[in-house]
Amino acid sequence: MAKLAVGHHREASEPDCIRAVLAEVVLTFLFVFAGVGAAMTAGKMVGGADSIMGLTAVALAHALVVAVMISAGLHISGGHLNPAVTLGLAVGGHITLFRSLLYILAQLLGSTLASLLLRYLTGGLDTPVHTLAAGMDAAQGVIMEIVLTFSLLFSVYATIVDPKTRVTGGLGPLLVGLVVGANILAGGPFSGASMNPARSFGPALASWVWTDHWVYWVGPIVGGVLAGFVYDQIFIVRSRHEPIPRDEDF
Repeated sequence: MAKLAVGHHREASEPDCIRAVLAEVVLTFLFVFAGVGAAMTAGKMVGGADSIMGLTAVALAHALVVAVMISAGLHISGGHLNPAVTLGLAVGGHITLFRSLLYILAQLLGSTLASLLLRYLTGGLDTPVHTLAAGMDAAQGVIMEIVLTFSLLFSVYATIVDPKTRVTGGLGPLLVGLVVGANILAGGPFSGASMNPARSFGPALASWVWTDHWVYWVGPIVGGVLAGFVYDQIFIVRSRHEPIPRDEDF
């Protein structure tokens, strides 16, 4: 069974929670600024973002910034940057549902601010939004995002969360970043390889383009929650895993 912990509204006044939420705003802002900025730059270069060189550049930028931002925030908020990560960890009892809500709001705010700033700094250029490729229907897009996000969350659990992981030091965030980059190379030309509702939300709001936007909420959240549940139930050794306190323990 999933070890969901509801939490309590008193968490919002705790100094460590306040710091964590603010960190998620900053971390997600910096992640989206670099990721979306790289996509905008690739679109202006020879070949454009749809070329293999443009796709590779975008994938590399996301891999690097994800690795660094997770490392930067790991000791403060966990460096989630992503509602799908937050909910995937909530399924395993690693964050309360109440704090999860605060994190998600912070992530959406950070993404929105980064996208609006990019639009301003580039003279009003539209921020690239995640959309489905021609010939791909919504169901295919959802499945693609489920698989890609499952891969991401499985890697987070295996390299960072699992107490028995043999990954040393800050290597976990780097490996997670590499998975993000690889997934963009694999799924970018088809679904856009969002894996992150916040990453999709900010650019969509800044450009006011909402075509198939729901796909980038349903797919990543289902994939993240499913990966968290599967890894927590099957691969984490029960004797070594202690979930956070439930609501009544606060």
